[in-house]
Amino acid sequence: MAIPIGPATPGKWPPITPEMDHSDAISATPSKLSPIEQAKRLAAYTAVDEHIRPNHKVIGIGSGSTVPYVVERIVQQGEELNKNRVFIPTGFQSKELIVSSNLSLGDVDQFPTIDVTIDGADEVDRDLNCIKGGGACHLREKVLAEAAETFILVADYRKNAEYLGTNFPGIPIEVVPFAYAKVLQNLHHALGSPNATLRMAKAKAGPVVSDNGNFIIDAPFPPETMKDPYKVMTRIKMLTGVVEVGLFCHMAQAAYFGNQDGSVTIKEQTDGLVVERTVLPP
Repeated sequence: MAIPIGPATPGKWPPITPEMDHSDAISATPSKLSPIEQAKRLAAYTAVDEHIRPNHKVIGIGSGSTVPYVVERIVQQGEELNKNRVFIPTGFQSKELIVSSNLSLGDVDQFPTIDVTIDGADEVDRDLNCIKGGGACHLREKVLAEAAETFILVADYRKNAEYLGTNFPGIPIEVVPFAYAKVLQNLHHALGSPNATLRMAKAKAGPVVSDNGNFIIDAPFPPETMKDPYKVMTRIKMLTGVVEVGLFCHMAQAAYFGNQDGSVTIKEQTDGLVVERTVLPP
């Protein structure tokens, strides 16, 4: 099939046309991306194609390295569909993506009910629980996840795990600054995370500061403990000074993982069970 891609534009993917399906667009895309980036793009494209429908008017845009591909695929759905949509960001990165793509920017206080939110993840377990907060955006990410009728995760194959904590080292915890020392002490001595540490910035002196002006603690827990992430989350959340915990439990309806071979592994809730299917490469 001859695919009309128009003038070459750096950083843009071939537009969707009425004659083009999902696999056509992916196979027509420039192949200069690294294998990891190709996997992220595959996951993002497939998730958008299956979950961003013409009737969706309020869409949450998450954070992370996979999300730019989500926005690119949404843009490819065309100006006609997107002109009547509002996009809600989870942080500075997603806000900039929305604005630079000429999409309409909104906020959750204007639109407390969101049709669908698509977000990245640092790790996802077999039950669709996930760790988020590697980018220190998990407070707003969780607000948008809870506000969404449908919450979808996108990631590459490295984030697909049996149990949380397998590859991602710790649970991100957002805390108010004046309480961080007390929260650390509680984590070390009462909750079983002796190696919990305050996240320090790499390009500035001092700790990482979230978009909300708070500090981030990273708290690793033993594998046995992480087999029940909901229990861990509730215990941490009860600590005075904790704003939000980067454990998203019982929230996602599906997770999309791009694989090295060009396939996409999809885990999704079906009749109360998590089932897995694979979309093969074009």
